[in-house]
Amino acid sequence: MNVDLKGIWRLTGRRPEDAVDIAIPGDVHSALIAADRLADPYPGDREKQMQWVAATPWVIERGFELATDPAEGHWTLAIDRLDGVASIILNGSHVADTDNSFIRHDLPVTGLLRQGENTIRIEFSPAATEAAIRAKKHPFVVPSTFNSPDYPHLNFLRKPACHGGWDWALATMPLGIYGDVRLERAPLARLDAVQVRQHHAPDRCELEIIAHIHAFADGEIELNHRIGEQTAGNETRLRRGHNRRVHRITIENPELWWPAGQGGQHLYELVTQLGDTQQRRRLGLRNLRVIEEPDVEGNGAGFAVRVNGRDVFMKGANWIPADALPGRITHDVVRDLLVSARDANMNMIRVWGGGQYEPDWFYELCDELGLLVWQDFMFACMPYPSDEPFLETVRQEVVQQVRRLSHHASIALWCGDNEGINALDWYEETRGDRERYVANYARLNAVLEKVCNHEDPGRLYWPSSPCRGPFDYSGGIGASNRGDSHFWEVWHGAKPLTAYREAKPRFVSEFGFQSFPSMPIIKTFTEKADRNPSSPVMEAHQRDPGGNARIIESLTRQFRFPRNFKQMVYLSQVQQALAITTAVDYWRSLKPWCMGALYWQLNDCWPGASWSSLDYGGGWKLLHHAAKRFFAPVRVAAIPEVATGDIRLVGLNDLPDPITLDLTAYTVDMAGRTRLVAQTRGAVPYDRAARLAQIPANALRPGEMLLYRWSEPETGASGEEVFAPHPFKAYDLDEPGLSIEWETVDGRAEAVVSSKCLALFVALETAIPGRFSDNGFVVLPDAPRRVIFERSSETDIDPDAVKIRHLRASY
Repeated sequence: MNVDLKGIWRLTGRRPEDAVDIAIPGDVHSALIAADRLADPYPGDREKQMQWVAATPWVIERGFELATDPAEGHWTLAIDRLDGVASIILNGSHVADTDNSFIRHDLPVTGLLRQGENTIRIEFSPAATEAAIRAKKHPFVVPSTFNSPDYPHLNFLRKPACHGGWDWALATMPLGIYGDVRLERAPLARLDAVQVRQHHAPDRCELEIIAHIHAFADGEIELNHRIGEQTAGNETRLRRGHNRRVHRITIENPELWWPAGQGGQHLYELVTQLGDTQQRRRLGLRNLRVIEEPDVEGNGAGFAVRVNGRDVFMKGANWIPADALPGRITHDVVRDLLVSARDANMNMIRVWGGGQYEPDWFYELCDELGLLVWQDFMFACMPYPSDEPFLETVRQEVVQQVRRLSHHASIALWCGDNEGINALDWYEETRGDRERYVANYARLNAVLEKVCNHEDPGRLYWPSSPCRGPFDYSGGIGASNRGDSHFWEVWHGAKPLTAYREAKPRFVSEFGFQSFPSMPIIKTFTEKADRNPSSPVMEAHQRDPGGNARIIESLTRQFRFPRNFKQMVYLSQVQQALAITTAVDYWRSLKPWCMGALYWQLNDCWPGASWSSLDYGGGWKLLHHAAKRFFAPVRVAAIPEVATGDIRLVGLNDLPDPITLDLTAYTVDMAGRTRLVAQTRGAVPYDRAARLAQIPANALRPGEMLLYRWSEPETGASGEEVFAPHPFKAYDLDEPGLSIEWETVDGRAEAVVSSKCLALFVALETAIPGRFSDNGFVVLPDAPRRVIFERSSETDIDPDAVKIRHLRASY
């Protein structure tokens, strides 16, 4: 029997007027906003005006009826994702003090309940105050990240680091309950977790099913597992406390699970029954290994994800919490973001270590969509304590998370932290006493590794991202010939886009380039007078110091200066798409030397300038449309030779079989006139890139670009790209005279875009919820482009309200 305690609670603070209702799951800020006690923090510049919320002690409470006699059975109060430093009180009795947001609390409350009316109360203390107290008591300084200057010492609390602010997020410091809260009654035992280990052999898969059971007393209970018609289990004898029971089921000729683009995502349902309690899980059967084999040539070691015997190039992006206010994160919001990742031909996302472990349904969605997950543990960009109380709460956290998530097909690997090794060189204290802080780091990392190796021995534990390998504390930012890399020399290092082609990483788990958000998003947080990159409001929505200036400065390297703010916003997105395209095309052309590219970042948690390819709210920026092209399973990339200026056209194939590409290359001038310079057919294997053609530098006359088209007869894959060997500002573009005609095809609006000459980076923009099937494309004379608008609401698109932008119009 369960008693669901989600719903409406009462929230109270220091002031009587702050007493409002709060929806649980939910957060205090969202409740105050809903009750008009707090202004929405996203419009304008309101961050400082809301910091009183984090400095206030808060209480949430509710009453509930218990119809049954609580003397029957054993009762547990289960609270998932309780965020904050809190005390839990039930019917006036203190139950527990909590300070780890990443732990599910299973609290014994037998004897504290009564039949009829009951009251539960949770008292929150200001988290920042507690963090400062702990930091002061610590025997040596543990520096905290510069990304959260207003909330130092969050490394002493187990709370999402980005809650204190980051270089893409405002400092909200939310608190509340974001998961389930319920009372559970059990006659004898509680089912805490079910893990499934897969052992693959030809034409069969043996499932090792591990049930973790908490028994309130010695006794016997029926435990059974079922997949389809197959069952395993028996009556099992339990001893009081934790019990671990293992059963096995063999699946003959299993239907395998594949990442997106490699095959289907078949899921088997596992039903586990313990007494009267039943839990369901969906399993994707796949054999996944991360291969770190040394190169024969002695040039380092590869880093490749091998699924069902096939090495798969990982294509994707980094994931941050879907909203800065947890109460606004919903299943539908997250599903839309993940579907957009899949639709842009991604097969992996990285759950970044400064955010949060996502709820069960997040990983279920990844299983369904074929998105592998690089799962960081929640440590980022700073040292952490390694005293015994801290290590014990971390051990409990990691045990719970690995047991909760390890059955998912989508979990590819466990990673200890984000940039923890690199942070050893970032702070004055760590540089001045590096041996101490290396030892401190190693103690914490050893706990993570030990838990992962014990609880999930078949999956890779990777110490840090980036990292060259176990026990290597040299870091991995910049290109590395082993392990994974974070490559930030173009954005943070202010190098030209061509610097991406100077790096030869094995697997890039972070790299990125900023842009402004789209104009419809900018209008949600600005007034007309604010729409200037140097206005206080625009700068408040840029969290990376100097970020707006860097966007503009680097923009002038490629393009002529835009004529107004709207065109600057558009050009910033063109530049962002061009930057990440440059990197991914080159790194994919190195396959199998490089076997992964995960850009920073997929999504935004509030509206502002950032590295994201999806606007806050899920709209596709030009980068996301470009990602759909540069992550396409079949593609041809243009790679310029630095020494000669020749242009290599390289076939990229991520399909499981070899393909044959038909390639035609032309020069194209600004009027759209073309000259044939190459025509070829070439084979491209699935496991490596292949050169299809070499275009001499002198094949292009002054003022010409390279236009190339490809097609694959078997699959029907095709594409078209224009490559400019010089910065776009060097070309005298003609006014294309773009026109749009609208048609209705199968109930959807379709735009037919025509041009009188070469039109570059043509983009359609509307405030109506939905997305265009393509954007940021090329239009040539006598070759109109057809673009479908896929709406995500009941509102039809208004053709007159669609803005059309292109490169020539921005000058």
